[in-house]
Order: sequence, then structure tokens, then C-alpha cells
Amino acid sequence: MNLLLTNDDSIYAEGLWVLYKRFAKKHSVTVVAPDHDQSAVGHGISVYHPLRMDEVRVYDRYAGHAVTGTPADCVKLGFGEVLGFKPDMVISGINPGSNVGSSVNYSGTAAAAREAALYGVPAIAVSINGYEGNHYEDAALFAEMTAEKVFENGLPAGTFLNVNIPDIPMREVAGVRVSSQDITANFEFFEKRTDPRNRTYYWLGSDTRSFEQDSDTDGAAIFRNYISITPLKCDMTDYSVVEDIKGWFKSRL
Repeated sequence: MNLLLTNDDSIYAEGLWVLYKRFAKKHSVTVVAPDHDQSAVGHGISVYHPLRMDEVRVYDRYAGHAVTGTPADCVKLGFGEVLGFKPDMVISGINPGSNVGSSVNYSGTAAAAREAALYGVPAIAVSINGYEGNHYEDAALFAEMTAEKVFENGLPAGTFLNVNIPDIPMREVAGVRVSSQDITANFEFFEKRTDPRNRTYYWLGSDTRSFEQDSDTDGAAIFRNYISITPLKCDMTDYSVVEDIKGWFKSRL
């Protein structure tokens, strides 16, 4: 396969290069990633300032392209400038910390995969449920297995996979669940502080989510030490209410 790797944690993030080492054994791999941490930027793209891209060497071993923009920018530049063609697949990750529930809407990791899907390229967003990243190697192995299944079976146009893996040895993983996205809102708050110049500023925080253990959602699966795979669509239309809303304006349609 011809693969494009990216992330939202920067081109210097460990999880990205663990993925690279795994996939480069069998596949042609190109890395295009942000030059600094772009976590929680969602699906933003750069329209009011130019993008710059430099080839960098990481750990004195690996070459990649560092971009001053967002994860979605990286995918666009990867297709249009670095490769000059659409790859067989885009893998985004490995993100330290899970991307489940409503957090998926803010995730740069997921947005990079979504951007690829908008171009008709199969894509997988990969996250590990822990910030220490003690088991990146196991997560990368499962990502490779998933990529091979996607390449073999394909995905519907405009669909990508959001994969979340427990940060535990693979032998301790309870199994695999194909899950739905939990859309329950997180409980968030702002901490009000004062800077050295006596100006007020606010820092967003949130409480740790607890998920219903018996549900089939992504958060519940990862909470029970299952790998969660959630197929997500670029098309956000709610077709279940289209006809009802047409009825609101029946005299004008």
C-alpha cells in the first residue's frame, strides 16, 4: 500500500513514528504532520495565512514533512504537493488519550481521517486510552491489522474508522467492539484566573466522563478494555427528520 501518515500531536510525537516503523516494513509510507501540537483544533483549515512546509529528520533517523498548519491542512498538502496523488490510505495517530464520545468532534486526529474520506481515500484515526503511551507497539500492530482489513474490504465513500485501543498489553484486551459514538455532552467548566498584569483569563476544564458499561458506545467499550472501532460518516445529514422538516414549509416547497 501507499500510505500517508499524519497526526495532531506534531511530527515529533512518539506515536506517529511507532506507526511509521510498523507500516514501513511492508508499505510505502509518507509522513506529513503539524510542526507543533494541534490537539483539539477539530477540522480547521488555514485560509488567512500561508502554510509553510519543511522536510525534517526526527530521532536522527526518520524523514517527514512538517507543516505549520492543522491536521486537515497536512492531508491536503500531502495529497496535492508532497505525493501529487491520492494514496491508498491515510492513518492518523497514534493519539495519546482516547478520542471517544463528543470529544471526536474536536479531535484533530479524527479530522485528518475525515479530510481524507472527503477526498474518497480510506482512512483510520487511531488513539490509545492513556497519556503515557506504554503500549504503542501493540496499538500499531492492531492499526496495521485494521488497515489490511480496510484495504481488502473497502469502506463506503465518505466513511472513515475511529479506532480506540486500551493502553494495556494486547493479551489483556477484552476483545473488539464495533461501537456507536456516544454523543452525551461532557461536563465542562471554566476556571477563572488572573494573570501577572491583573487581567482575567479563563481556562477550560472538564470532569472525567463515566460511560454506561452495558451500552454499545465507544466510551463504554474502551472503559471495559475492549478495542472500539466506530465507523463515522462525513455526511452529517439527519435523514430521519428530512420529511418532517419539509412539512414545516409545505406551502413553499
